[in-house]
Amino acid sequence: MGESSIAWVDGAVVTIDQRALPHEVRELRLATVDEVVDAIKTLAVRGAPAIGVTGAFGVVLATAAYPGDREKVELEAERIAAARPTAVNLAWGVRRALSALPSGPQAVLDEALAMLEEDGRVNRAAATHAADLVQRLCPDRPLRLLTHCNTGRLATTAFGTAIGALRVLSARGAVESVLVDETRPLLQGARLTAWELAEAGIPHRLTIDSAAAWAMATGQVDCVLVGADRITADGSVANKIGTYGLAVAAQRHGIPFIVVAPESTRDAHTATGAEIVVEERAAGEITHVGGIATAPKNTDVFNPAFDVTPPDLITAVVTENGLVSLLPTATLTGSGAVNSPATTAIAGSGTAASAAAAAGSETADPPATLSAAPSTPVAENAEGGLAAATEKVCAARKSAASERIANVARGLYQRGWMPGTAGNISERVGDHTVITGSGLSKGELTASDMVTVTIADSQPVSGTRRPSAETTIHTAVYRATDARAVVHAHPPHATARSIGTPESLRFTGYELIKGLGATGAIDIPVFPNHADVPSIGADIERHLSEHPDAPPVLFIAGHGITAWGATLAQARDRAECLEAMCELVTLTGRREI
Repeated sequence: MGESSIAWVDGAVVTIDQRALPHEVRELRLATVDEVVDAIKTLAVRGAPAIGVTGAFGVVLATAAYPGDREKVELEAERIAAARPTAVNLAWGVRRALSALPSGPQAVLDEALAMLEEDGRVNRAAATHAADLVQRLCPDRPLRLLTHCNTGRLATTAFGTAIGALRVLSARGAVESVLVDETRPLLQGARLTAWELAEAGIPHRLTIDSAAAWAMATGQVDCVLVGADRITADGSVANKIGTYGLAVAAQRHGIPFIVVAPESTRDAHTATGAEIVVEERAAGEITHVGGIATAPKNTDVFNPAFDVTPPDLITAVVTENGLVSLLPTATLTGSGAVNSPATTAIAGSGTAASAAAAAGSETADPPATLSAAPSTPVAENAEGGLAAATEKVCAARKSAASERIANVARGLYQRGWMPGTAGNISERVGDHTVITGSGLSKGELTASDMVTVTIADSQPVSGTRRPSAETTIHTAVYRATDARAVVHAHPPHATARSIGTPESLRFTGYELIKGLGATGAIDIPVFPNHADVPSIGADIERHLSEHPDAPPVLFIAGHGITAWGATLAQARDRAECLEAMCELVTLTGRREI
């Protein structure tokens, strides 16, 4: 079958039996409607696009079993479509094949073969658009990506959707690693996605589903990429159980959450996610693992196969047509029909445009038999769609940064490092930084007490408070380094050590020096303190620009210390290392040992 996971051979569907992976690559031959229905129900064939195409071939088998009997064929088609109710592609594929029945059995087969041929091209176009978007939202760095369930050539027929985007990004050399959720209870991530990524040579790590949120919290994820089984008119996404939780965690931590799916997964006839029928599966999938009971006998079970993620948690939905403009609510036409969100091509993505062109046209309009209303990509609106997605990510990142800053500030206040209203903390978000407001007790700080300022000129752009008086120190560090977070505090030992000292203090021999990115010895600059804080910032920026290898900490004489890092946790840790080292100097009387 080559790159495709499904083929039509001698009057039967030939595919990979996904139940046998990763231990065995076993070919499965489906020659009857019963076999097709069973394969779909038992997940031998799974994934929305894959079951859509398989369902179409099921209609072909029905026409062969009941030649000339339209009523029987239609009944069999209904049985196939009902095999899994949540994924819209199955019913779509069945309807599309059935629509050719008036022209005869050969026309039905031709339609199914056309769907098979289209699927790989459609997936490649959607994946390329998604990869372009990821790189727009997370530019200029190797990407740490997270994916859930399986969305590769096994779940489609070729290339894949979300995994397809991983393939494109990997081919561009843009992937550092992929974190793969195991995807309980049937372990599609562990059994299938890890197998596909290994086959493609994409670096990855497997993790338990419940560790994903912690990976985001600890800065190990830049973007989440998932597929979809149904996308309603309001932009709600039904996907493998666990997707909703990932979206909540991603929004909490300001991480882009991108859904990649073909247009055939969009369902304009279902207005909202609340109307989706969520399939529940057998209790044994949870109570047993590998045939061995892991729960007491007769334990009641809740085993939904899918969940529904609302559109406000989704950064973007991307199809072969480009970026889908998600609407806050479904829009009703005068006739009461629901309009689906429009799609726009992603501007500046020549590779995506080429992939879409390869799919048959520059915009690859969906077939007329799609259950979702066809959408027309509007190139001139693409930048607006990207701007909206970018703004959504930035807003989430600012919110997450505000929460982190408030938490760290309260901790440093309790340690006596931010007495009264002293001290300030910030995090970089794009061209801005979120910073603590001025004149506030850090022990009572909340996320609403933050201000967003422009790094270039330190001017506030949002927030109800005045920005910290030391804002220019923070922005100076951001302009001169690649820091993502800055902590300015007044720990007693380090502050005392900075009084009456030369332009720098040398420390040698202390193990804590390693925590500041050096070994053996470190020279930490001491800047004079004066009332003109912008001048202090200018001195710091000039020094850091002239000394790119300067340590990520500094003293301001009699005032305190400033530390920075790739994350807020790292900036805080570096401040702790400097204060601890200064305390040891106080105890020993020696900076050099």
